[in-house]
Amino acid sequence: MLAIELKTRHRVAVSAQTVGRWVHEVGWVWKRAKLAARDADPERVARLARIRYGFENLGNKAAMFFADELDINLLPKVGYQWMPVGEQVQVMTPGTHEKRYLAGALDICTGRILRCVWFRKQAGLFVDLLKMLDSTYPATHFERLSVVADNAQIHKAAMVEKWLAGHPRCEVLYLPTYCPRANPIERAFGDVHDNCTRNHKRKRLRDLVADVHRHFEVNGPWKYRLSSIYYASEVTAAVEGLAAAEKRLAA
Repeated sequence: MLAIELKTRHRVAVSAQTVGRWVHEVGWVWKRAKLAARDADPERVARLARIRYGFENLGNKAAMFFADELDINLLPKVGYQWMPVGEQVQVMTPGTHEKRYLAGALDICTGRILRCVWFRKQAGLFVDLLKMLDSTYPATHFERLSVVADNAQIHKAAMVEKWLAGHPRCEVLYLPTYCPRANPIERAFGDVHDNCTRNHKRKRLRDLVADVHRHFEVNGPWKYRLSSIYYASEVTAAVEGLAAAEKRLAA
C-alpha cells in the first residue's frame, strides 16, 4: 500500500520490497498493535503518589508488594515464535478446556514472588495470598506490609476487608484504574506467558502449572524498578505534599 501511495501522490515508482527496506532503515517494524485502556482515573496522581511515598519510606521493618492474578489456561495462547521458513508450528487444542488462577505478590525490594493457585478467581484466592505474606513476613521482623493491587472486585470484597481488619499491620493500596504500567509484576507475568503458556504443548493442566512454578523458582528474582510514571512532575509534587503533611503531624 505504501508503494502504491508513493506512486499515486509523488509519482515515485518503487517495489514493495524497496519500501519495506526503507521503513526498516528509519526504525519502523511490522508488528501487531495492542489494546490499551484509557488511563484517566481522577485519583491517578494521588494514588501513584501514595504508593511512591510508601515505597520511599519503607524503613527496615516494612515491606511492599505488588500483587495481581494470572490465568493459566490449558488451551494454549497462540503467539509468535521462531520456526523454519515455509513451515508453521501447529499447537493442538486440548479437547477439554481447564483453567487455574495464580495470585502472585512481588516484593519490590528483593524481587521475590510469592504465589498461590486456586481453581477459581475469587476473593478467597487473594485472602490466601495475604495469609501467605502474613506468615512469610512475621510481625517480629516486619511491622507493616503494604500490598499494591488493582481495583478488581476480589481485592475489595467483604471477606478481604474482614481479614484486613483483623490484621492491622497489613494494608492494601489501590492502583489507578486501567493503569497496568504502574504494576511491575505485570512484567514478570509477561515472562510466564513467553516461557510457559504461549504455544505450550502440555496435555495435562497440572504439568502446565508445574512449569509455571518452576519458572518462578528458577528465573527469579525480578528486581524491577517503579515505572517512570511514578516520577512524573505532578506525582513528585504530590509526594512532596505528603511528606510535608507527615512532618506537620509529627511536629
